[in-house]
Parts: sequence; C-alpha cells; structure tokens
Amino acid sequence: MANKQQFQLHSLLTEQRHPRSFDLSTRIAADTADGLAALLSVDEDISAALQGVADDPARLAALEHASREITRALRDGHRLYFYGTGSTGRLAETIESGLWRPFWQRTAASPAMAKIEARFPGLGERVRGEITGGDRALIASLEGFEDIPEIGRLQLQDNGIRPQDLVFAVTEGGETSAVIGTALAAADQAGADARRTWFVYNNPDEVLRPFERSRRVLDDARITKIPLPTGPQAITGSTRMQATTTSLYVLGVVLEDATRALLREVLTGDELAALGFNDAGIAERLRGFATIQRTTAAAAQKLAAWTDREAASYAAGRHATYLATRALMPVFVDVTERAPTFRLSPLDAVDAVDAAERRSWIQVWTPAADGAQAWQALLHRPFHGLDKALYLPPFENGIDDPYLREAALRGLSNAGDEQQALYDLSFSDANLQRSGPQAGDTGALILLGDEAHADANRRWLQAFAAAGAEPVLVSVSARPLASDVLADVAALPRPVPVIAVTVPQRDAFELNQTIALKMLLNAHSTGVMAKRGRVVGNTMTSVQPGNLKLIGRATWLILSHVNAVLETPAWRTARGSTAPLTYAEANAVLFDAIEQRRSAPGASGLPEVELSVVAVLDALKADRPIDWNAAVTQLRAGGLSRYLAPYATATGAPGR
Repeated sequence: MANKQQFQLHSLLTEQRHPRSFDLSTRIAADTADGLAALLSVDEDISAALQGVADDPARLAALEHASREITRALRDGHRLYFYGTGSTGRLAETIESGLWRPFWQRTAASPAMAKIEARFPGLGERVRGEITGGDRALIASLEGFEDIPEIGRLQLQDNGIRPQDLVFAVTEGGETSAVIGTALAAADQAGADARRTWFVYNNPDEVLRPFERSRRVLDDARITKIPLPTGPQAITGSTRMQATTTSLYVLGVVLEDATRALLREVLTGDELAALGFNDAGIAERLRGFATIQRTTAAAAQKLAAWTDREAASYAAGRHATYLATRALMPVFVDVTERAPTFRLSPLDAVDAVDAAERRSWIQVWTPAADGAQAWQALLHRPFHGLDKALYLPPFENGIDDPYLREAALRGLSNAGDEQQALYDLSFSDANLQRSGPQAGDTGALILLGDEAHADANRRWLQAFAAAGAEPVLVSVSARPLASDVLADVAALPRPVPVIAVTVPQRDAFELNQTIALKMLLNAHSTGVMAKRGRVVGNTMTSVQPGNLKLIGRATWLILSHVNAVLETPAWRTARGSTAPLTYAEANAVLFDAIEQRRSAPGASGLPEVELSVVAVLDALKADRPIDWNAAVTQLRAGGLSRYLAPYATATGAPGR
C-alpha cells in the first residue's frame, strides 16, 4: 500500500467493466450464442475508435508520418523493432512472425522477388518482434519481468538494435515498466532524433499522468506518441481483447502502407496487385475495420457449436487440440493467453507430460516432423532465448527492489535457448503417441487465408474422428471454403461443425483475415472459460496475482465485487447499511488468501479473488473475523456465481 502505489491501476479505462458484457457469465450459461454475441459486440468500440482516428487530422497525420519513416528506414537498410509485454509482446511477435515473414515467404515464389532483392537486399529480415522475456515468454509470461524497466533496455541491446533503427514500444495500459524502459532506452540511444521512437498505448493521457513512469514518456519530446484508447474490455482488464486488437490492426496497416510505398519504387502496379497490395490508404483501411467486425460478429451463432463442444470436453475431464499452419501464430497466441487470464496450466512441456496426468487442457500442433521444425513454423526464424551472461549481472546488481530482483532471477532461469526443446508443437508420431486424441476430446482445424488443404489436415481430421474425438473446422479467408475441404469433412462418420468466415477484402499481409480470426478466437476462448465458471459477470475472478499489476487487479476485483453486493437492495434489506470495503482492506485480505492457497490443503486450487470475496462477505454477514475454512466450504459448494446470485439486481448483476 505504501510502496507500490504506482501499480494500483484500477483508474485506467482498460480496467473498467464494460456495460455490454456486464452479465456475461449468466447470459452465456443460458444461451451460448447470446453470450458470444455480447462479447463480439464490444469490438464495435474498436470500429468507433478507428473511425475517430481516421477523422482526426492530427492522429491520422501521426500514422502517415510513421508510415513514411518506416519506408525511409527500410530504404536506408535499417530495421524495425516492435516490443511489448504479455499480450502486446505476442502482438509484436505476430507482426514479425505472423505478418511480415509469411508475406516474404509467399513473395519469394513471385517473379517480382528478383527485382525487390536487387534493390533492397535482405528486406525480409528487417523486422523484429520481441516479447518481454524472449521467445520462452510466448508460452507463459516470466514472473516479475514486466515490472522491470531495465529489461527493456537489455533486450534492445540483445537484439542488436542500432540508433538508426525504428522502435515501436507497445503497451496496452500505457504504464508497463519494461515497455517504458524500451522507449526511454531507444530515445537515449537516438539522441534528439524524434523520428526514431514510437510509443503505442490504449488509455487516455489524462488517466496515465498520475503514474510517474508514464509521465516520463508522455513528456519526452524525443518519443512520438500514438494513443489508441478504445474503452473498457469485454472481460474486465483482459487487454488481450479490444486493446491489443486495435494496436495490432493499426500497426499492421501502417507497416503494410509503408511496404507498399517502398515496393512501388521497383514494381509496377500489376506486380504490386499480384502480391496483394491495393490502393487503400491508412484512413480507408481504418474505416474498413467496421466491415471486418460486422462479418466476424455475424458468426456468433455458428461459433456457439464449437464453444459448447469444447466446454463440454473440459467438463468431462477431456482435452482440446488445435491444428494450424498459416493460422499457427494467432492460434498459438490465443491459447497461451488463456493461462494467465483464466488461471489455467500453461502448455505442457514434453519432459513433464504424462498422458494420464496432463495439466494443460489444450495443445497446439502444426504439421512438422518434430519440435524444432514446429518452432520454425511458428517463428519463421531461429528461437531466441535470453543469455544469462548478458542479463544476470544487471539483474543481480541493478535491481534495488528485493521482490523484483528475486522474481527476475527466477524468471531468468527459465528463459534461455534450452527452453525450445521443452515444448513440442508438432503433429508428429511422437506427439500422437504421447498425447493423441481420445474419445470425448475436441479438435479444431484452423485454416487462414488462401491456405491449400494439405494431406496433413486430412490425416488429422481422420485421426480425431477415428479416436471418437469431436473435430471442428474453422476457416477465415477471402474466398469460400474449397470443395475438397468440404468433401473431407462430409466423409467423416459424424457431422462436423464448420465455422467459415469470408473476409472479402484482400491485403498483402493477410492482416484483415488475421484480425478476424483473432476476434473469433478471443470470443470463443473467453466463452469457453465463462461456461466453465472462470468468469463472474464479466470479470476474470480466476486471475493469478503473479506480478504487481495483477496483484493490483486482483485487489480491485475483490473490492468491486464486495462493494457491489453491499450496495444491493437484498443486502441493505437484510443487514442495513454497511461501510464499504477499502482498497487497503481488500489488499490485506488478498495476501492472506495467497498464503491460504499455498499452505491450507483445502484452499489449494481455489482462486484468491473468489476466496477473498466469499470470506469477506461471510465475515460481514456474521459480524466476525474471516473464517477461511468456511469460505473454502462455501466456494467449493457452488462457486462464486452461485454465492452472489441472491444479490443480483433486476438488471442481472450486483451493483449494475
């Protein structure tokens, strides 16, 4: 309370509850399609925000300036560095490995490639996307890293970023220490050159100014700011959703616009069109997001069959497996982001998984012979871990806060190149034997863009059907599904749900299709977790308080749920007026709950937020100290949603 006030972030716009999804948990329990429609409707906020940018001469000019600077940097042989933490770190890696590198792999087969390479050699290697903690953090964030500004500076150095390279530091909150450290380090490296460093964020400046670290960036004339506020998230504080979708789309549009301008210097209009480029400018592309959003939202009814099927598999103790080729990066990102949001086990490591005792509910596969080839398919480059020789001395000697230093050293022990061998994403004989499909499992074959239907996809469908698992086909493309795909699905012994979304506008980086798939996956995975009780209302009450930001978020969730109940007519009628819980009290209870979860056998596996809410309300009802054993019994008997049900108002949720 005294020393970490800069991590009490509940004032941020991205941490507020969205009214459209306020009662998500009850809506989706009653009608899956209705709940998914509510989730997807929040993406309309992105359309409105992007329309606002397109209509704002100053903000549009900033994006057009960024495009010109990217063109200039690439023409002059420099690199682009995109950096983020957590969901924005996965955004950065998506820009490199999900958009940029796949485009150049497709272009390599084009007759135009020789002309491009002659003028701009090595262009496909000029974009680098990095997540705080390196590629291992794609699996699961490394504890404590995001709270350390120094790691941003170290990773900038580790990736060989030079003063003439462009740096895009992306943070949905606008306050992430590691991203701010990157922006300030890049500005120091470049001196007074304001064309070099860009700061992209999703909260209004006025709500960020109370945070000293944010002010340092906002007031630094060497850093160009790109504010992209969209409002609250569909799940409170889950910035993997609308905030990250907004930033990914905007940065993808700017990068594609800059690349088109560069290639126009060597290619004809017909050659550019053959690569997928069109004449739409940045403003037109931003306005065009609304069409993508409406097309995606229209799939809610079909999406519900998949959401119901996967939720039922988990309820029965079964698993899900996703197979993806072109869609591998957006699929992998959505799957790995579920773990911290909904307190799931991260992907199983190959040396820790037992077929009978798998901890992760889900796995992601891609057609590849082994784990090394699968990582190459995901990243389209070598795996990059953190070298202890570079990071260990600054961590030991340069981090004054003992909590952060200890957390950073723990994280560093799991961040090296050796981590690649621990995770095998291949659709291979070894993985089939180790964790292949079983009766009651769910499988999802995900196709993206103009992806050819490969033999591997056919084998995968047949293997799942033969095992008694329940496959689903999901496709996002500029064209309707090919007849051979539909024929393979029709040949299976049982009906297979098909979710096919056609996004007709073609673009060189396949950004539109990637964004549509991201929104579908986000809604689906959130819907599954809501149906499994990992969401109360539209709050992530299962969140794991594993860093300072999440401790602050968990505290705020306890505070808001308890005080919402205290304000309801049901509570006031039964017990009169009760003084609201304070932030300090909620924080103290949270730390007690963390200790209970560690040490009390009965509390093991229960989310700290839910345990705290029940414990506080029980204590207030009985006018006695907290009884953790009683809270455990209450929570295990029916979950937090059922416990709070008597206090639901006529509008469907406490305190609405």
